[in-house]
Amino acid sequence: MWKFENPVKICFGNGFFGSVNKLIDGRPYCLVTYDEPYFMELSQKLIASAGPPESIINNITPNPDFLTLGESCRQFSNKVSKDTVIIALGGGSVIDAVKVLASSNNGFKVVQRFLETGEGEDSLGNYPIIAIPTTAGTGSEVTHWATVWDTVSQKKYSLARYALYPSHAVIDPELMLGLPKDLTISTGLDALSHALESLWNRNSNPVSANHAVFAAREMIEALPKLARDRQNLELRSRVARASLFAGLAFSNTKTALAHSVSYPITLKYNVPHGLACSFSLPKIMNSVIGEDETCDQNLRRIFGNDLDAAVSILENLLHDLDVSTKASSYGVQSEEWIELLTTALAGERGRNFIGTKERVLENFTL
Repeated sequence: MWKFENPVKICFGNGFFGSVNKLIDGRPYCLVTYDEPYFMELSQKLIASAGPPESIINNITPNPDFLTLGESCRQFSNKVSKDTVIIALGGGSVIDAVKVLASSNNGFKVVQRFLETGEGEDSLGNYPIIAIPTTAGTGSEVTHWATVWDTVSQKKYSLARYALYPSHAVIDPELMLGLPKDLTISTGLDALSHALESLWNRNSNPVSANHAVFAAREMIEALPKLARDRQNLELRSRVARASLFAGLAFSNTKTALAHSVSYPITLKYNVPHGLACSFSLPKIMNSVIGEDETCDQNLRRIFGNDLDAAVSILENLLHDLDVSTKASSYGVQSEEWIELLTTALAGERGRNFIGTKERVLENFTL
């Protein structure tokens, strides 16, 4: 028995950004983006077609945390009306921040209480979201959760509510042409991790698996080419589409071990999320091969019939992108790494993983 659901209306294609005004459809809107020249230029294009927003919130930082989100929510609550639609224009950090804003109700405190205690959901806000990702990796434009960080307490939270599915996701590959190489690679690897983690996952189903297989095959083939030719719009489109399909896959399964173990590495060592959740993929895959025939069949659809060779294919991909597969390269020493893996396996995302603790630790201690 299985089910698959995703209510987001997807608009994909070059130039689709020019039609966002039709989605806003005369409603009051709040524009959330980065305080950078490129995003200010995009903002002006949107304003020219859709009219001025009620407010622009542009204090968004990578890995949005309690401190910055508190100020964003204060700005939001002071400027918007009950009919406001929120436009998320940026990468995963912007879309995650917008989901917090959509849940806020006269400030961040109600969201913080819900994150820390699980209580007070009936006090949260419900504003519609139009998500316009400018990176290809996060998948947040088609999920109903957001990653929220408490950097003071060194904790990561997931804000998860069905109401946080955006009404629309607008994926315009032209917006991604200016991405630098490092960001292109790290976000692409985040999407690859979403795809693979949704396969070795207790919540996997035939629909999510088809999305994941397509996404992984495309990302493995197109991402290295894009890293060498970043102005290639066809490659940008392929990688953006792969990221979208990976997002659709894990929107129903959530992630698993590689993501679970990545969060403390990002918090403690400031490793970009896309690298923190992907460098461990080859050995995690090696530890799960043979555990589940359906998973093995789907991995064969990606890597070919020889799954022993699949591990080398994945490892070589990362090395070709100048990504180390050793935890020590990111500041994590052997004893701490085993401790992090053990803790991650016991966490919510780790419990989605279909493999065993014994095989995981065996692969990482070889």
